[in-house]
Amino acid sequence: MEHAPAWLLNSLIYLSAAVIAVPVSKALGLGAIIGYLAAGIAIGPWGAGLVTNVEDILHFAEFGVVLMLFLVGLELEPRRLWSLRRSIFGWGALQVLGCTALLMLVALACGVSWRLSLVGALGLALSSTAIALQVMEERNLLPTPSGQAAFSILLFQDVAAIPILALLPLLGTVSGQNIDPAPVEYAQSAIKIIAVIACIVLGGRLLLRPLFRWIARSRTPEIFTAAALLLVVGISALMLLVGLSMALGAFLAGVLLAESEYRRELETDLEPFKGLLLGLFFIAVGMSIDFGVLRESPGAMALVVLGFLVVKAGVIYSLARHIQLPAAERPVFTLLLAQGGEFAFVVFQAAAGAHVFPAQTASLLIGAVAVSMLLSPLVLVAVDRLLLPRYAARRGSALEEIAEPQDAPVIIAGFGRYGQIVGRVMLAEGISSTVLDHDADMVEVARKLGYRVFYGDATRLDLLRISGADKAKVLVVAVDDVEQSLAVVDLVREHFPQLPIVARARDVTHWNQLRERGVTLVERELFESSLRSARSVLETLGQPAHVARQTAMRFRQHNLALFEKMRPHFKDSSKLIATIKQGRQQLEEQMAQERADQEKRKRPDWHD
Repeated sequence: MEHAPAWLLNSLIYLSAAVIAVPVSKALGLGAIIGYLAAGIAIGPWGAGLVTNVEDILHFAEFGVVLMLFLVGLELEPRRLWSLRRSIFGWGALQVLGCTALLMLVALACGVSWRLSLVGALGLALSSTAIALQVMEERNLLPTPSGQAAFSILLFQDVAAIPILALLPLLGTVSGQNIDPAPVEYAQSAIKIIAVIACIVLGGRLLLRPLFRWIARSRTPEIFTAAALLLVVGISALMLLVGLSMALGAFLAGVLLAESEYRRELETDLEPFKGLLLGLFFIAVGMSIDFGVLRESPGAMALVVLGFLVVKAGVIYSLARHIQLPAAERPVFTLLLAQGGEFAFVVFQAAAGAHVFPAQTASLLIGAVAVSMLLSPLVLVAVDRLLLPRYAARRGSALEEIAEPQDAPVIIAGFGRYGQIVGRVMLAEGISSTVLDHDADMVEVARKLGYRVFYGDATRLDLLRISGADKAKVLVVAVDDVEQSLAVVDLVREHFPQLPIVARARDVTHWNQLRERGVTLVERELFESSLRSARSVLETLGQPAHVARQTAMRFRQHNLALFEKMRPHFKDSSKLIATIKQGRQQLEEQMAQERADQEKRKRPDWHD
């Protein structure tokens, strides 16, 4: 092995450490992340010393975080991202500014200079996107309120990192004098940033879909995979060129491709690379922990780690209460955001380069962040075992997840007010159903009422498989969220095309989107109940019950026929409005004619 190239030896070391440490960690119930971190510590400079170029490995491994953000972006269509703008810039700003202000005040009270206090607080206010998203994916927390809130805050942190890095040269000193970059340099940087973002947005809209369509026609799967990797690498290089976050650029590209017909193919191709690179990233974080600083200043390290974790946890828990997250979700939400983040490494290294503070201080802060990233999964395990069972006992029995394959003929996705009615009818007829819902409170209430409801998100392919989607006779899509409803339909159409779908539509747009996907058995949730209310109004005004019923039925038939006429034009607002006006006029004329005929039949001379 002495003549083997360095990359081969390093690959052997990384893979061996991961293969040994991760299964052991998971067997102990500690999770995969702790296994990767422990592997990094074991092979790093302060362990066996098998790998020493930690910084280079860390930079390369950050690409795993980039791929993760790209795949997350693929799950968010632009409209859904726009709907999150308030939580991103509202809750995200509250978290970053609140943590920064309180951390800075604590540092100033301890006699730290204002420059060091400010930069240290800004860096420590950031959280680990890699660990937080990985934990949320493992626990299927992203669709939950706490998952959405945490994701919004993490996304804001990626945006906030840009002005933080731009601020460092203004705070730096050389020979005791402030560095004052020329305004022209800032203007040039701003123009570059705007140009790169514009290229990503316009390219995503105009070029990427035709490019992937052309590549797909070659029918060469490995080239499609290479093109997907090239896209992410190219965008990352562009973002680095102007000093922006690679992860933010990759996320933006993913959002632009979220409506593409190649979304699922991209996810499938990139998922294995993301997992391996994320594992390498966690190994690199474990290797980067400077135990030398820890040995020289154990008290200072302990105070910094404990201090910023407690301060951040207090701010984030208060934020969780402010945005009214469920009480059982607050501990995990707080822990995921309280730890330090990988971007803090960049901030503190840049701060040392700009002479904001000495290199030794930067090493102390970087070590504190790395230790917090190591401790966070461990504390999370403790919370799972000690704290969350108390919430579960207080709220009732633990949520039941599907452990064995199901074979019921009916699968109901969503067990709210709509899905419950369907479930009750099936139960009354003696037809078994497999019910899925990711609302913990709803699952608990349904189980108290005697229904067997499983906790889970129907947009997960593995959950649909174990629910028996390949054998079921019908799937009822009754979830509240429109985007999630469409995601379930798309997933089933792709992987279980033989499974009939009965779907609930929240509104006209949702109805058209479902019909566009080939779902023919669609019911608008308020349509039938609104017709019954209209019948009650007519009867209250004096119409006989049978006449009111006939009127409502005629309206129903006309409305359904009108919807079928409107469906080809639902993306063309002018044609859609013209069709609606024409249909309304026809209905009014038809009803007026029927009323005139009824009045004519009532006259004594009608038979003459």
